[in-house]
Amino acid sequence: MGDNKKTKQRSEIPQEYKWKIEAMYQDEANWDRDSESALKMAEDFKELSGKLGESADVLLQAFEKRDEIWLLTEKIYVYARMKRDEDNRISRYQAMCDKSNALIAKIAANTSFFTPELLAVSEEKIREFLGENEKLQKYTFVVDELFRLKAHVLTQQEEHILAQFSELTSATNDIFSMINNADIKFGTIRDEDGDEVEVTHGRYIGLMESPDRRVRKEAFEHMYAAYEKQKNTLATTYNYNTKADVVTARIRKYESSIKSALAGDNIPLSVYDNLIDIVNKNLPIMYRYVEIRKRMLNLDELHMYDMYTPLVEMPKEDIPYEKALEIIREALVPMGEDYLRRMNHGFASGWVDVYENEGKTSGAYSFGTYDSMPYILLNYNGRLKDVFTVIHEMGHSMHSNYTREFQPYVYGGHSIFTAEVASTVNESLLMKHLLTHAENDEIKKYILNLYIEAFRTTLFRQTMFAEFEKMTHEAVEQGEVLTAQWLSEEYGKLNQKYFGENVVYDSEIKMEWARIPHFYNAFYVYKYATGFSAAAALSDRILNEGKQAQEDYIAFLKSGESDYPINLLKLAGVDMSKTEPIEKAMQTFASLVDQLDKLVK
Repeated sequence: MGDNKKTKQRSEIPQEYKWKIEAMYQDEANWDRDSESALKMAEDFKELSGKLGESADVLLQAFEKRDEIWLLTEKIYVYARMKRDEDNRISRYQAMCDKSNALIAKIAANTSFFTPELLAVSEEKIREFLGENEKLQKYTFVVDELFRLKAHVLTQQEEHILAQFSELTSATNDIFSMINNADIKFGTIRDEDGDEVEVTHGRYIGLMESPDRRVRKEAFEHMYAAYEKQKNTLATTYNYNTKADVVTARIRKYESSIKSALAGDNIPLSVYDNLIDIVNKNLPIMYRYVEIRKRMLNLDELHMYDMYTPLVEMPKEDIPYEKALEIIREALVPMGEDYLRRMNHGFASGWVDVYENEGKTSGAYSFGTYDSMPYILLNYNGRLKDVFTVIHEMGHSMHSNYTREFQPYVYGGHSIFTAEVASTVNESLLMKHLLTHAENDEIKKYILNLYIEAFRTTLFRQTMFAEFEKMTHEAVEQGEVLTAQWLSEEYGKLNQKYFGENVVYDSEIKMEWARIPHFYNAFYVYKYATGFSAAAALSDRILNEGKQAQEDYIAFLKSGESDYPINLLKLAGVDMSKTEPIEKAMQTFASLVDQLDKLVK
């Protein structure tokens, strides 16, 4: 299907390549009934207000009812969001998404008394309750977390007001999503075969990898010309998204928006700052790679649209999805039989929505609820990069699969900090598998370049994004307005710092900030970089230390959110509170660049 150049309608995609979302709701009338039930449950929940300190039994009842409400609410939201993501043009699912967002706001308001009221009870008394009721003990870590963050919890009335505003504070994300997925169009170009092809989110990287420089340049220009036309709207949207982060942090009495964002995972600010500092110190290695890229492409000038094309020409191979699954199974053999059995079941039983269709949300993700399949959205296009996307998202879904079996609902999710490790370990194992089985120097050069590009696009690029987010939030905190001009100028300077003097800075790249969805979930992207560093260390351990490392890693996958992320990663064998994993990752990057340089001299 990767050869098709016209985007299909969803009805044209064979059923075996679509997720089985109907397993959540066979009849959508039940979605409406569940929406009414969830709201009724939340209204009834208010009857427990003023009673949390009465006894251990009442507190247990409150915890369990709260879990029940949010489990159902998540199902309502996830179904609506996934149906909208199938085709963002369908007004019914747009409306269901809007309704579920409104429902979440109402339920959050109705349950908002819980935390401030519990914290108004003495910690000593709550600890006594935990000792009195064995069933209540599973909430011990939740209680620990609540009292750790007590200084940032507002009064009941204030929490109620803030909860009612949640629907408005999330509006900028929805506005960006509608512009980016439903409205914006990038036009058509001629590909290297002379055939007309529509530039879409799903095809963009494939076009940027084209061996034909004209194709790369035109795709690049078409993409950013579309964002340029929307620059003031997008700048205003992002400005208010950032303001919402800053204002919310101030309301909750945090020193800054970044400290507010890191507090939930109990991540020290030093982890964020160390990442940026270590990557900045190692930028000369990136500059060296850029020089090698320029030399291997035999270019007088290296442009930003030359950064994705493979340095070694490989046979034009459209990798069928089924072949991708074979490669993935081989690469993940070191994970053990149980991991492979679970994964194969997922591929065969409707976890995955494979191909792009008109109106489908771009990119890829793993999603679902505690009691649903861990669904995967893809836009598979037959490239080797797409194989990496599949194995990445399956890493997330396998994390969910293990966690949901071994943890109660209250610990059934994952922080992004740990989630990105689970996905990137898979990618790292795939990369090492491909390098080990390279048949000759040309293929080895190709795989080395892929691995180097994984470092560039994850460890370096996501750190650049993290640095940009820190800049934008600090600017707003200091009273700046994020205009299109400010955002473009500052992003352009940052891009130049990360790529060095061997790149010609096409003006279009200054607009890249406008197309990054993750910027609407502040201080998220640094976790890709830390996750990549942890994954490099863990994949080495799994390959080199055998069964014990494998068992430690599976224990981590089973742990969910039952402890702080840094502690959970220690179960797997890596300590992200130290600089060592990032420094080791940089040493690996330098070694890969050395190996590539020796092969091309």
